Amino acid sequence: MLRHFDLAGIAAAAALLRSGGVLAYPTEAVFGLGCDPHNRQAFEHVFALKQRPPTQGVLLIAADFAQLERYVELSAVPGSVMQQVRASWPGPRTWIFPRSAEAPDWIAGAHAGIALRVTAHEPAAALCRAFGGALVSTSANPHGQPPARSASAVEAYFGDRLDGLLDAPLGGQLNPTEIRDALSGAIIRG
Repeated sequence: MLRHFDLAGIAAAAALLRSGGVLAYPTEAVFGLGCDPHNRQAFEHVFALKQRPPTQGVLLIAADFAQLERYVELSAVPGSVMQQVRASWPGPRTWIFPRSAEAPDWIAGAHAGIALRVTAHEPAAALCRAFGGALVSTSANPHGQPPARSASAVEAYFGDRLDGLLDAPLGGQLNPTEIRDALSGAIIRG
């Protein structure tokens, strides 16, 4: 059964995530599907919902860099690059880093790096704080369909196959966040 949460129920939404549930939640531009990145069963549920090949990987979203630091192979990232990245956060920019051994392989899919974002969107950041760490963030839609931009669109796509839905406003961006390679600066998604 799909459980509905509002911002007053964010602690309960985080508890659902900690217990292995998959939650749809608002991000800067679209609703995302999230779960505990270290729970492989929950992660596989996300990919089953999306009907997406697991080789594609996902990004992780967090409330602050401390929630992401463990996933980055910091010794491979020049200080000047980290300075540039940290100056862009919190904000609507996702960066791909060399990943550390602590990053579960399934998060990155077939990619060598890991995509990370410190969000400035308060409902998503509050969810990460309540959860106590970074969360999987991938658009809430079946593969090949437009991303959900409302709670009703999330429900239409997934119904009771989804465990929970945090019904709160989107961040007002028109497009999903830009993704850049942290080391080269190359834009992966504009």
